[in-house]
Amino acid sequence: MKQQADIGLVGLAVMGENLILNMESKGFTVACFNRTVSKVDDFINGRGRGKKLIGCHSIEEFVKCLVKPRKIMLMVKAGKAVDDFIEKLVPHLEKGDIVIDGGNSHYPDTNRRTKMMEERGLLYVGTGVSGGEEGALNGPSIMPGGSPAAWPSVKPVLQAISAHIGKTPCCEWMGKDGAGHFVKMVHNGIEYGDMQLICEAYHIMAQGLGMSAGEMHEVLAGWNKGVLDSYLVEITRDILAKVDPETGRPLVDVILDTAGQKGTGKWTSQAGLDLGIAIPQIAEAVFARCLSAIKEERVAASRLLPGPGKKFEGDRKNFIEKLHDAVYASKVCSYAQGYQLLRAASKEFGWDLKFGPIAMIWRGGCIIRATFLGKIKEAFDKNHGLANLLLDPYFGKVIKDSQDSWRDVIKTAVDLGIPVPAMGTALNYYDSYRCERLPANLLQAQRDYFGAHTYERVDKPRGQFFHTKWTGTGGTTAASTYTV
Repeated sequence: MKQQADIGLVGLAVMGENLILNMESKGFTVACFNRTVSKVDDFINGRGRGKKLIGCHSIEEFVKCLVKPRKIMLMVKAGKAVDDFIEKLVPHLEKGDIVIDGGNSHYPDTNRRTKMMEERGLLYVGTGVSGGEEGALNGPSIMPGGSPAAWPSVKPVLQAISAHIGKTPCCEWMGKDGAGHFVKMVHNGIEYGDMQLICEAYHIMAQGLGMSAGEMHEVLAGWNKGVLDSYLVEITRDILAKVDPETGRPLVDVILDTAGQKGTGKWTSQAGLDLGIAIPQIAEAVFARCLSAIKEERVAASRLLPGPGKKFEGDRKNFIEKLHDAVYASKVCSYAQGYQLLRAASKEFGWDLKFGPIAMIWRGGCIIRATFLGKIKEAFDKNHGLANLLLDPYFGKVIKDSQDSWRDVIKTAVDLGIPVPAMGTALNYYDSYRCERLPANLLQAQRDYFGAHTYERVDKPRGQFFHTKWTGTGGTTAASTYTV
């Protein structure tokens, strides 16, 4: 068969189909393949009718119609399915051909696959793609990493189909191995935190202030015109205006309060533990979903466990202004934690991540796109070695100006018995980060008492460790000093 497709894509679910149509609209001829071959014909004769697409019914046919070096994008379920397709493709590929995994793969898998493919003379790209169905069709945020030698070949396609801010594509090379999928994972972790913050604000307004969905719609519409302007605030505004055609009630009120998750928030939390970076706000957002899942237990507990039973008695308009500031301050802390994780991973894995450009890649197309990402880029442009976003003058001022409102909102939520795990954890993170002396000195004493784990002293140089015979018994041997 004549080689005529610029790129091939495997996996004709919604994301795959939309990416194919996006590629074709940018002038590329795309070969299409799916394990269930009938889906190929349905797509070619349906949404793909009359377009520059080549429907293929076998892997052999699919590979043969691609120009060299072949570029094949996989849009299949993360995990074993990716490995299975790679093994099916590899016998048909030649040196220098490129496989692109566009799913939400875990970055250690991408590390492993990149090494394996390079050992076979092939190139591998693990790329995060964010933006959902609409983004895939009209321009997502794309975060590629893997084999650096693959970037010149895939760059024209990936940058062409990505979202753009002005003329700048929301797609740039992240780094070797699993860097792209790591950045996408952190993006999703921040997304968990953002969504939870908005949900907590909704909970306070609905349960604490007794506001209707229509009233909350108006609040979110106002928020989306200022510093909180973002995709997630925008869609929340729209959700609150939607009426259920069956009951005539706001649709949000008839949706069961149990949240699902696909694992990227959990992976982000695990990465924080692995790298020793505090990202409690993201972890709390994951745990909030876990708590939501035990609906029957919560219903039973609500009848047995008492709460404060208080009602809000303040100025509602003034409190909503404070709530706005509390959400913004908490949002800053969430991104600060995410960027600290990126910074640690960049150092640990030698990725040399570019933090300012990452903010701009997230500025369009993706789920966490927000106006204030431009401020994050400015912060890292001024100081690439910035240890924490909270230390940047702009974000420091945001926290300073919002702090009283932030604390008042959390106090009110506690008084009303409304849970605010992400918002409260954000404040605890801020207070811990600014605390010159934490009670870890007592913790180290406890560890040394029961396990001879040693401690450092404030009056001795760092790196010198000491052990005390707390009970006057036992030997002089101390445990080795290490941090997991």
